[in-house]
Amino acid sequence: MAEAMPDLLRATGLNASYGPTQVLFGIDFRIAAGEITAILGANGAGKTTTLRAICQMVRTAGSLMFDGRELVGQATENVVRLGVAHVPDGRGTFAELTTEENLRLGAYTRRDRAEVARDLERTYARFPRLAERRHQQAGTLSGGEQQMLAISRALMLRPRLLLLDEPSFGLAPLIVAEIFRIMRTINQEDAVTMLLVEQNASLALDLAHRAYLLETGSVALAGSAEEIRRDESVRRAYLGY
Repeated sequence: MAEAMPDLLRATGLNASYGPTQVLFGIDFRIAAGEITAILGANGAGKTTTLRAICQMVRTAGSLMFDGRELVGQATENVVRLGVAHVPDGRGTFAELTTEENLRLGAYTRRDRAEVARDLERTYARFPRLAERRHQQAGTLSGGEQQMLAISRALMLRPRLLLLDEPSFGLAPLIVAEIFRIMRTINQEDAVTMLLVEQNASLALDLAHRAYLLETGSVALAGSAEEIRRDESVRRAYLGY
């Protein structure tokens, strides 16, 4: 299916560095419109750096074509205005603001106030816990609630591409299952394209259509999620069977 879908993002020869330290070494990958793509790999493989490179938060070279526009060399705020939303590891909520104030900040580039209000109510329908805590300071929410808030705030942008960095990290299994179920619903109902970085390979491959395995800053394996799941080295190293 992925081969039939047009590319929303295509990386070609992508390098990324922190100062003199290079982390990504000429990687190629594609993200098909309307699909969920997963990036797997051990700690230090370059997964988070890949998301930061797309957002132009690190020094990059090579090409990142987003719907026909080059992202390399753009300011991060311009990347956001093109429709790329980033849910970082650690969630990044504004602790002193309320849940609702955080959500409204996610829509700060939008001018369609009536649609913003409708999206806010849709968020509360999808995440009832956030509705219950709409006037509560974000810093007092549980870890799972903060992750729900971080994802919802990014969706308030109405992104064309949603970048998710380790959404399961530190959360109880039941909360993780709920968040991943809602992410699947958002992808199916709203056709939001997603790029998911996740150390829990089994979870990621259950959700994704396509996957890439990074090893020390290079693409070691690429294919459909089912193909990656069947690979013997992936099964041994990441799936535990």
